[in-house]
Amino acid sequence: MTPTAGPAQGNHRATYRGVLAEPRFRLLFSTRAVSITADALRITTFSVLVYSSTGSALLSAVAFGTGFLPQLFGSLLLGSLADRLPPRALITGGYAVTCAAALLLALVRMPIAASLAVVALVSLATPVSHGASSRLVAQSLKGDAYVLGRSLNNIAGAGAQLFGLALGGAAVAALGPRRALAVSALLYLGCALAVRIRLPRLRPTEYGGNPGDAVGERGAVRASLQGAGLLLRGRTVRRLLVAQWLPPAFVAGAEGLIVAYAGERHFAPGWYAVLMGCLPVGMLVGDLLVGRLLRPRGRERLVVPLTVLSGLPLIGFAAQPGVGVSSCLLLLAGFGYAYGLGLQRPFLDALPPEGRGQAFGLLGSGSMTLQGVGPVCLGSVAAGLGTGGAIAVAGGAVTLTAGWMLTWHRAGREPSRTTIPASTTASS
Repeated sequence: MTPTAGPAQGNHRATYRGVLAEPRFRLLFSTRAVSITADALRITTFSVLVYSSTGSALLSAVAFGTGFLPQLFGSLLLGSLADRLPPRALITGGYAVTCAAALLLALVRMPIAASLAVVALVSLATPVSHGASSRLVAQSLKGDAYVLGRSLNNIAGAGAQLFGLALGGAAVAALGPRRALAVSALLYLGCALAVRIRLPRLRPTEYGGNPGDAVGERGAVRASLQGAGLLLRGRTVRRLLVAQWLPPAFVAGAEGLIVAYAGERHFAPGWYAVLMGCLPVGMLVGDLLVGRLLRPRGRERLVVPLTVLSGLPLIGFAAQPGVGVSSCLLLLAGFGYAYGLGLQRPFLDALPPEGRGQAFGLLGSGSMTLQGVGPVCLGSVAAGLGTGGAIAVAGGAVTLTAGWMLTWHRAGREPSRTTIPASTTASS
């Protein structure tokens, strides 16, 4: 299959209907939405299970975040496999392994340390399966269709996460945490079966692998480290990665303080949930409108203004606003998240075809890791400035990031492509 075209696609605007008409994307899109629902259900339920077993808020928080940080190590050590192995096997295997882990947590009463280790080990493989899936999407959708495909994934991801959180609360209340974990396992199993049955087995030339590749552990690790190093040393790719990592990390840090902010301001019970829902609602609306109404060049011109929009409203929390104003500020900040759509095409154009799977895995794992670190850092700031001040600091950091992006974004519209030598994509 011919890789997605680069700048030659011009300013042609695709449609969501046309994107969803592509069978391969439709399969990956639907299974990803179900898996995100399962992720939210599994993560929150596991956190509840740990808290009910230990009574420790710290261990409950560790349980919530233990699946995020190891993803970066998985991407660095195993990321090259996303470009070297058949995507159907990787995607199916990723869902199957997560299903097995959820079943293990549901059925076997293990020490807390062992349960955390299971979750951490499974998360090491997440960037590989996600990288293979993203690479396949990039090969299936060309030009602006790829950007709208990413937009649809963002929209479905936000909606599925909200639904998964709600489903988790209901499932724990009705079934208990262990049976709720079993429900998440069934969802993963459905995704694995759907991909295994409906996604055709591709030849190495169709997904970029080399027929002679041997996937020994040592060769995979060495190739992954070399490939990640080459991606990060390329200035264009590095800038585009950081630009997609930092604003979400700062906003996630602010989001992690919403409950405490509502408590400090003595809002009525339940309002914290409304405030927490404002960011994903704003993201849904922003991705839908920016993706549907603007042409590719228009989205790319609005990258910096939309980044500013995702940070500037958060600075308003320094004034300690009430519920109504806070909700509006969070909605606007969520809308600004659509800035990422204008970076998708330049990022794809800058990637070497033989390293796209690893690059997509690195993008996702780096983002997840920093979004896990963001709340911890902003929580430390809140100890000195209060939650409103800390949220404002997050907004200021996003705005400064937008200023940095302004210095290179225009030149980055025609990025140079990083080249990964063949030695890093073949096993040693």
